[in-house]
Amino acid sequence: MGSFSIWHWVIVLLVVLLLFGSGKISTLMGDFAKGIKSFKNNMKEDEPDASMAAEAHPPQQTGNIAGPTTVQPTQAAPQPNPTRPAA
Repeated sequence: MGSFSIWHWVIVLLVVLLLFGSGKISTLMGDFAKGIKSFKNNMKEDEPDASMAAEAHPPQQTGNIAGPTTVQPTQAAPQPNPTRPAA
C-alpha cells in the first residue's frame, strides 16, 4: 500500500497516450531537445565574448611602467596649533 506497482504506471501511460496522442508527445520532446541544444550553444558563445571584451579593453596603466607609483596627497592634513592649548 502506498507504492505504485508496474500496472499503475502502465495504466497512467496508456491514459496519457490516449489524451495527447503519440504525435504530440514526440513533437513536445523534440522541441524540448531543441531548446536544450540552443541553450548549450548560447552558453558556449557567451564565454568567448566575455574574454574577447576583456582583451579589447585592457586596463590602462598610469605612472611608471616598471612598477606602481605612490600617489601624493594634494593637501596636507591640518596640524594642531602649538600655541593654542588642547581642550
